[in-house]
Amino acid sequence: MWSSSFVRRRAAAEPRARGAQGQRPNERDGEEVQRRSAVFSIRLPVADRRAMSAGSRRFDPIFRAERRTMGRRRWSHAARSAARLAPAIALAVFVPVAGVLLAEEATAVKGAGRPASGPPIARHSVPTAVGNRLAEATDAAAEGYRILRREPLLPPDFDADVFRELWTVWPEPHRSRAARAEPLQRRRLIFEYYGLMEPPDETGRRPETPADVAPALGYVDDGHGGWVMNCLACHGGQVDGRVIPGLPNSNLALQTLVEDVRRIKVRQLKGFAHLDLASLKLPLAQTAGTTNAVVFGIVLGSLRDRDMNVDLSRRPPPLMHHPVDPPPLWNVRKKRMLYCDAFAPKNPRVLMQFMLIPRNDAAVVRRWEPKFAKILAWIESLRPPPYPGPIDRKLASAGRRVFERHCAECHGTYGPDGHYPQRVVPIDEVGTDPLRLRALNREHRRWLAESWMSGYGRDPVVLDPVGYVAPPLDGIWATAPYFHNGSVPTLWHVLHPRQRPKVWKRHPTRYDHRRMGLAIEEFDSVPASVRTPAQRRRYYDTTRPGHSAAGHDFAEPLSESERRALLEYLKTL
Repeated sequence: MWSSSFVRRRAAAEPRARGAQGQRPNERDGEEVQRRSAVFSIRLPVADRRAMSAGSRRFDPIFRAERRTMGRRRWSHAARSAARLAPAIALAVFVPVAGVLLAEEATAVKGAGRPASGPPIARHSVPTAVGNRLAEATDAAAEGYRILRREPLLPPDFDADVFRELWTVWPEPHRSRAARAEPLQRRRLIFEYYGLMEPPDETGRRPETPADVAPALGYVDDGHGGWVMNCLACHGGQVDGRVIPGLPNSNLALQTLVEDVRRIKVRQLKGFAHLDLASLKLPLAQTAGTTNAVVFGIVLGSLRDRDMNVDLSRRPPPLMHHPVDPPPLWNVRKKRMLYCDAFAPKNPRVLMQFMLIPRNDAAVVRRWEPKFAKILAWIESLRPPPYPGPIDRKLASAGRRVFERHCAECHGTYGPDGHYPQRVVPIDEVGTDPLRLRALNREHRRWLAESWMSGYGRDPVVLDPVGYVAPPLDGIWATAPYFHNGSVPTLWHVLHPRQRPKVWKRHPTRYDHRRMGLAIEEFDSVPASVRTPAQRRRYYDTTRPGHSAAGHDFAEPLSESERRALLEYLKTL
């Protein structure tokens, strides 16, 4: 089980806001809407266009509602598309971003003043002032979890009626299997098909919600049957059949889910939500288990000035889409800087960048900071799960010596006196896929460095990172796949660079205890039978841009016996 850490309270006062606050975008400026339509123009898939054309008059109430929202009565098709998509892209980024929001085991919220596991805090055993700080940190973490399991932070992505019909657009034999299933069994099939996770606790469950449509982990019930996504969708996964909040969700097929949701909404004559629209222009995920989160963050930043006012005159830079494997949230507590290039400061405001949708003006963003401080407290309370299988302690002891000679310089040491150096390894030295490093340009990093997000420079931002940070390895056994892009399926493959698969596909739930990582099928290329984009996304193809499994070949000088010992030691972290 897990235990809580105790987070020091930040004492720095918030700098005074600069410039106008609470300013909303001038949505009545037709010329600006028309200009941005060139950037955010969209075109529906053929099937969706035909369905909408056949029932265009029935969609009129949806369009009228959108015109009232945007304050215009007469819009061209291009202008309407642009205005609908700009907030959609912004909303989409709330979903999957490295180290963003939340998570913890269900037992962490059974009572205030209790760690995630273990006995209650003995407040009488420490000086009063220290005991009060510990209690406040624990209470903040519990409240952060409650916020993220019960409070809908965004509009819903879809509702229970849409969820119930998702299976009807599946290819065979999946559709026939679902048609024969009872409601609860069909729910399990839907969850497996899209990589959704059953919540390990009842914290977010509304008692009036039917069991077959209760939201998955990473979704919050809006009280009206709507499912509102948050970052547990990507940062709440399973290993060896056990669901663990804070663990990366390497099963999630987000792009496929959103495409199928859109098809059902067309059939049910329902309006599109933020992800439905954003996915028409930007890929939400190129491969199942990864996301395009960095690009979403770039687009969001392009919609704000340094004081968090919406500014639609700012243009997004050229976008370089690439896969990002969400990291385990329990490593956040050891870090001083966030993300795989360690460029962003660790503060509640950086977590809020994924809420910078145009509908949330500067006043709303600032008002939410205390909530995100509690969310960060929750994240920093996390601890990794212990390896559940047998460990050869003698072999692990030998592996520790190998680790300290060959790995500790970058990844740190472990145990009571462990130290994590947060070393950034230059890209030419580590040799892993460079697209993620290149995708964030200096202009976006400078915006973060000079804006409210970093306290106007109070918290440091690295403008020119040189490579990728060597992450902490706590719980490394559970966090497959590996590397920042999720290209390497097991730790055995990390230690055997020349034997990494070119194309691989994971089993939905099985864990490979011998090689420590995902149980996979290996291929020389994507099978010829794979014909649809949804099918292709289930295969990780390391020949695609941004998907390379090359690099980090530091184990090459080791003997096979040293690698076996090192693999055994990694079980103990």
